Amino acid sequence: MQDDVRLLSEDDLALIHALQLRPRASWTDLGRVLGVDPVTVARRWQRLSERGEAWIGVSPGPALFDQVCAAYVDIDCAAGKTDDVVAALAAHPHMLTLERAGGSNRIFATVATGDFAQMSRYTLDVLPAVAHIAALRTQIVTHWFAEGGSWRIDALAPGQREQLRTPQAVAADDRGRRITALDRALLGELSRDGRATHSALANTLATSASTVKRRLDELIRLGLLSFRCDFARPLGGWPVAVTYSATAPTAALPDIGYDLIRLPQTRNCAAVSGTHNLILQAGLHSVAEVTRFENQLATLHPALTVTERTITLRHEKLLGRILDHHGRSRTVVPPDIWLETHSGVE
Repeated sequence: MQDDVRLLSEDDLALIHALQLRPRASWTDLGRVLGVDPVTVARRWQRLSERGEAWIGVSPGPALFDQVCAAYVDIDCAAGKTDDVVAALAAHPHMLTLERAGGSNRIFATVATGDFAQMSRYTLDVLPAVAHIAALRTQIVTHWFAEGGSWRIDALAPGQREQLRTPQAVAADDRGRRITALDRALLGELSRDGRATHSALANTLATSASTVKRRLDELIRLGLLSFRCDFARPLGGWPVAVTYSATAPTAALPDIGYDLIRLPQTRNCAAVSGTHNLILQAGLHSVAEVTRFENQLATLHPALTVTERTITLRHEKLLGRILDHHGRSRTVVPPDIWLETHSGVE
């Protein structure tokens, strides 16, 4: 990765937005929408990817949330040891996202495991044994209204967005299908390169391209897998991420949650256990927007009480990607939330 830092251009952002909508679209289709030739699009993406300024990986499909357990974990570290804790936790395949937030000794993490029992072992046995963790507080996600893979920037015209939309139908009667060993290996490779071809994946996994295509299509059809395009947000105009802890009336929580995900600033929104039953994470252009956005929330939903707002000082890991101080991808720790927590993560 190059050491020089540059802001993303309007052309870069347009391509990123297009890939958020169609992460595996052909260069020909993307070029047609963006009004440039396929070679130019491919070259532009190669530059972004090589510099770690943008990348494509996997994201959980809506049906996967019915099968796994997720949580937000607030971690207090011993004074002066936060870097050591971050380095240790970044290697955990269950530790999806790590944020330095609310002080030099605090980490805010997003964790996922194969089921609730595994989450209990991970948060009660594994994490407390990590050196220099002083305390942790776990909030189990009881329902996802939206997760980060659905967040979109606004760099394309409505007509361009419409050309790239391809809604996926989920077969409700098949939602119980489980993730197989081949699926886990496939997801690991796709987390490194979400645009990897069927043949390249087949070579790595020692199977056939037709098998890879068939299983990939099936995972998408069942709503177990989707793809996402991420980028170095500080370089693209979204340097501020803020987490709001809030309380909503229980009866109104579903309506409020689904309404909040319509806001363009919303990145993640989930109902959680604990004193405060809602967590909302937003991507903003400046610190000045934090209060303005909170005022917008109060106007839209007077019954929603924001009890804490925490600005992320730095993203250390984002859905398996280890980031540098500018938000660029440095390396990948493929998420494997099904890995047994008593082996390979202590």
